[in-house]
Amino acid sequence: MTCETPILPPLRRPRILVTAARHACADYRRDRDLKRILGDTPPPAVHRLIAELVAQEAVLDAVRRAQDGTYAPARHVEVLAALMVETALARADAAYV
Repeated sequence: MTCETPILPPLRRPRILVTAARHACADYRRDRDLKRILGDTPPPAVHRLIAELVAQEAVLDAVRRAQDGTYAPARHVEVLAALMVETALARADAAYV
């Protein structure tokens, strides 16, 4: 599975962050990882899920840019990887419809 994000506009993120997220894509398991990211809330429809992941990633990026001490790089990688995989899956599903 590739981790391209064809539905999303290009995000300007540090190369090391994107590289780490691409590596994390290989270990992505939707049931486990979305539960960790979204909590006990069941995953919404695909486009709402992607919108939620985009919103969470934007918050994490704002915290990173502010050099806030609460920034969690591992969490940012996890959310970015989920965003990459879910977007690629949505794109693949759209191609088959």
